Amino acid sequence: MELHNLTPAPGSNKGPKRIGRGPGSGYGGTSTRGHKGAKSRSGYKHKIGFEGGQMPLQRRVPKFGFNNINRVEYKAINLDAIDALASARNLSKITVADLREAGLVPKNAKVKVLGNGSISLKVEVEADAFSKKAEEAISAAGGSVIKK
Repeated sequence: MELHNLTPAPGSNKGPKRIGRGPGSGYGGTSTRGHKGAKSRSGYKHKIGFEGGQMPLQRRVPKFGFNNINRVEYKAINLDAIDALASARNLSKITVADLREAGLVPKNAKVKVLGNGSISLKVEVEADAFSKKAEEAISAAGGSVIKK
């Protein structure tokens, strides 16, 4: 057996559907397009989202609110995470770079320290923003707050 002797199994290859070539083909008459309507005409194109005259989904769904283009989004870090990081790495000053290195903050995110949990070590914390409770807790533990 050689490559030029190979043939597909009988019945595995079908010929193309020859549409609009007379009644003997089985695809004559309406040429598989059905009767009447826009889809049966030549040159038919539908708009994206067109649902045959039914109110399209993008117009049915209610729209409300707005997106503030001046919104500043922060990655929240709690005091207990800072306390754990400071005690694990024996740090007296925690910067945003330290938080990134520990995998707590994504690459370009701004950091806000929140007052959830407690802090027991005297730590100097540098971040983009602080909640009032976090500032009070850090200064009560003897540490200091640096806003970037």
